[in-house]
Amino acid sequence: MEGFIDTKIGIGISACQFGGRVRYNGKGQDVTRLLGRERSDFIWHPLCPEVMSGMGVPRVPVSLRGGNGDDFWEGRAEVKSREGENLGEWMRKGCASCLDTLARSGVRAFVFMEGSPSCGVYRTSLKNKRLGHPPGIFGSLLLREGFFLIPAQDLQSPIKWWDWRRRLFAFVWLSDQAFAAPSEIVEIWHLLKFLCQEISRAQADEIGRRIADMKSLSNREYPGLKKEILDLLRRPSEVRRIKQALWKHYRFLNKRFGIESEAVRMPDDERGVSKIASELLSLEILTSREGLLFGAVPIHYRRAPSAGEPELDSGGNEEA
Repeated sequence: MEGFIDTKIGIGISACQFGGRVRYNGKGQDVTRLLGRERSDFIWHPLCPEVMSGMGVPRVPVSLRGGNGDDFWEGRAEVKSREGENLGEWMRKGCASCLDTLARSGVRAFVFMEGSPSCGVYRTSLKNKRLGHPPGIFGSLLLREGFFLIPAQDLQSPIKWWDWRRRLFAFVWLSDQAFAAPSEIVEIWHLLKFLCQEISRAQADEIGRRIADMKSLSNREYPGLKKEILDLLRRPSEVRRIKQALWKHYRFLNKRFGIESEAVRMPDDERGVSKIASELLSLEILTSREGLLFGAVPIHYRRAPSAGEPELDSGGNEEA
């Protein structure tokens, strides 16, 4: 089995992070421009729940009161303007409209603005030292519906974007697999297990043990097992783990297939995360050209450059 996605992935994104000047103060930024040429590899769906609710630009900022976004949908919390106006009904309609748009478009991933009381997932306060009441109102729906969630600020970090990107590919690819026959499940796990082990060795080993003993599982348990893997893929890795995995995979490729790369440095060598991202990308391209499985990036989405084409840096730009 080969893991490959040959159609463009649609990604929802908070409109204020796609250049839309739709924040309460009329500001916005385009974080996707930092991806360079890679930006055009995806279809972007910018949305703003607050604007879709009927609130204009500029507007009085809103805040969650009495709980978080989950509580809001259960009727235990409210969203109010600075003047105390209850905007709950407006936000319900705006969020529902955005969710309907994403469903209609077949979008399964969303780049969200952290710190927003509507789109925030792990923080709903714009003050970095305050968490607010996470998740936000729309963030709560995104979590509940199982979207692959990427913080917008992580597009500014080459290593974090590389990490999110590879797991996004694995998430979308796995979502499309039938996951119905034991032999198919074993093959799928063979592709994804190294990436899953990097994210959480304990959880991945537990999943692996259950798959190795497929006879003990009923087919009614397959959907739950698939969801467990998808949820694991949604969790971010750590730079330390990524760096260790880079060297582990390179040593395996060098010993088993004679793959050599001057770009990959020893794990103890000091270098910045941008350099590590460049090393990972170069190894990803090299193994793709050789038709080999790079366990850290098991699912291929973008084609690797052919011989003679310019290499790409971690932002998708041509190296001079």
